[in-house]
Amino acid sequence: MSAEVLSALSAALPAEAIVTDPDSMDAYRWDRANDPDAGMPLAIVRATSTEDVQTVVRIAAAAKIPVVPRGAGSGLSGGSSAVEGGIIVCLDRMREIAVDPATRIAVVQPGAFNAEVKAAAAEHGLWYPPDPSSYEFCSIGGNVATNAGGLCCVKYGVTTDYVLGMTVVLADGRAVELGGPRVKDVAGLSLTKLFVGSEGTLGIITEVTLRLIPAQLPPTTLVATFPTLEGATQTVLDICAQMRLSMLEFMDRASINAVEDELRMGLDREAAGMLVIQSDEPGEYASGQIATVEELCAKNGASEVYATDDADEGEAFVTARRMAIPAVEKKGTLLLEDVGVPLPRLGDLVVGIERIAEDRDVLISVIAHAGDGNTHPLLIVDPTDAEQRARADIAYGEVMDLATSLGGTITGEHGVGRLKKPWLADYLGTDVMELNLRIKAALDPDNILNPGAVY
Repeated sequence: MSAEVLSALSAALPAEAIVTDPDSMDAYRWDRANDPDAGMPLAIVRATSTEDVQTVVRIAAAAKIPVVPRGAGSGLSGGSSAVEGGIIVCLDRMREIAVDPATRIAVVQPGAFNAEVKAAAAEHGLWYPPDPSSYEFCSIGGNVATNAGGLCCVKYGVTTDYVLGMTVVLADGRAVELGGPRVKDVAGLSLTKLFVGSEGTLGIITEVTLRLIPAQLPPTTLVATFPTLEGATQTVLDICAQMRLSMLEFMDRASINAVEDELRMGLDREAAGMLVIQSDEPGEYASGQIATVEELCAKNGASEVYATDDADEGEAFVTARRMAIPAVEKKGTLLLEDVGVPLPRLGDLVVGIERIAEDRDVLISVIAHAGDGNTHPLLIVDPTDAEQRARADIAYGEVMDLATSLGGTITGEHGVGRLKKPWLADYLGTDVMELNLRIKAALDPDNILNPGAVY
């Protein structure tokens, strides 16, 4: 069967689109989660069009073998791990971007980087807001597949808020057009939204129509450090009760120190927590917001508060926050989490994670999109220490359980993938899990689309 599939691919696609050399395929087997159970695929197909993807899916459907879609490989949940004997459809060559300033939309192929879409929009005085920390190297297709968020989502929303339509290749090889360049469209079920966040399990997205907005005003930036986690998290609650900032990010001591090791920018290594805050309101209104934030920080015991309207200086602090994951990653192997809680429980989550770290003797660094309660606990493990890895695995599950016990979720923007799958059924509950499985079975009855991810 494998020979027949390879023969069919070779007959239907250009030779340069197909990769079968094991050494060359190895680079496509993992995303940034480094899933240890990733298999060896039968082939990699580097698609250049919707038609290429249709061809692959039809061949795979006839042979009933898995197809795993892959973008830039920047995912953090094992969502694009290779399946043994399957085909990986790599969309990294599909990079076209077309901006229509009159309707403020962009029609984008899935391999285009988030940063490339921002740059194309900026040429017309427009802006694409979703901005994951990996925006310079993550793909739009992957952003849509996981419903990615980012640093400014506290005010501007996440990927789904900007997806107006898409082209999707279904499990039988048909390509369907969902939604389109209309802001309002309620005819039929909201199938576009169904595919956002579906992690390649329901179809393969080959084109996306994105909503753009006028360019963001230059922001004013405030950085505050706190001697206690409680002071930092209470400040977040106090701010959110009064205003809607364009950025409200949190870093704990471990992430502050990891970033300072890399950037040497004078961050306070003794601080228990740091907030990076921005307001992009016009002129005096932003000044008023920042003045109020300064008062709230002081009320909650901030050890230092610094505000600037200098664009370069402000961006340096934002860069420090974006650097947190790669900086922490240099300390050891990471087990990455992506739990979120209702905002009033943010303090309970952060302090609870600190307690888990102490109980399990594992270093856990916490960064967060604090304004919406989405945290990224990063468990740091010495890859040569099997006992430590065992403790970290336990701690990983305990963080998941803590988040759900606080009314939270097991993932806010990274997706379930393969890493979080063991916790999905308990989180959703029996009835909702069964409904998910019914939808999956209806759209992919032979379970060929990214099997093993999510379900």
